[in-house]
Amino acid sequence: MPSLSYGYFGPPGTFTHQALLLIAGEEDRLLPFRSVVAALDAVRAGEIDAAFVPIENSLEGGVSATLDYLADDSQPLMIRREVLLPVQFALCVRPGTVRADIRSVLTHPHAAAQTRLWVARHLPRAVVTEGPSTAGAAVEVSDPDSAHDAAICARIAGEMNGLEILADGIADNEDAVTRFVVVTSPAPPPPATGADKTTLVAYMRVDRSGSLLGILEQIAGHGVNMTRIESRPTKQALGSYCFSIDAEGHLDDPRMQETLTGLHRVCSRVTFLGSYPRADRQAPILDEGQTNEAYAEAQAWLQGLRYGG
Repeated sequence: MPSLSYGYFGPPGTFTHQALLLIAGEEDRLLPFRSVVAALDAVRAGEIDAAFVPIENSLEGGVSATLDYLADDSQPLMIRREVLLPVQFALCVRPGTVRADIRSVLTHPHAAAQTRLWVARHLPRAVVTEGPSTAGAAVEVSDPDSAHDAAICARIAGEMNGLEILADGIADNEDAVTRFVVVTSPAPPPPATGADKTTLVAYMRVDRSGSLLGILEQIAGHGVNMTRIESRPTKQALGSYCFSIDAEGHLDDPRMQETLTGLHRVCSRVTFLGSYPRADRQAPILDEGQTNEAYAEAQAWLQGLRYGG
């Protein structure tokens, strides 16, 4: 299998880097980028084969930079795969630092949000400063002249930068999970597995009472279950929003095909961002009449009507 070049939100030691190591081959090139946008731009420019970026967190919801930049269909991109990573943070310090010494903590905004209660209880006199990444926080704190006493980051980032782990597993919610996606240039979706997910962005044709209901009716009416829906500004005018949606099913499933064609009819625009296997391999629970076999039988019945049968 040929090696691939992956761009990811760096520097090395971020949770994104940690998740990418779960799927990357030994011969693949892993290239850190300064931001999600920069990694996606590199795919669009043909500089790398794929970008590996966070898209959703079980506590904070969707990652705005990823959702918004994927929605730009002037230069289309496609999601090919997803990866789930349980997120646990460590409190990392320069060797010799004890908890009573800590007055300033550096971390990423999402990490700050997910460890707020722990910090309040265990570091009541510390001020938390938010930076570009958790790995960057570890790099900064490793400098003996740093103004910060500790970093909240992935354990791997602390170890990579010679820091000591004062506390591990400090997330307020032990079940926190971040979802990452592999993004490439447009290509045919991977084959259906029976446990798949489709991501799309739906734009209302007219902003009026019932417009969102019309979108939801197309999805629910064909037996498709949404796993995520978020309104995002279109950036065209104040109050103008589109809807970023993840739904169970694959482009090859008849119920998904009818959903997409229905959305195409009622929306001003639909951006298809890919069908790909679910990381948890969880197949949808379908009611009678919603299976691929039921759709095939209904089509056969309809064809029979055309021929007098």
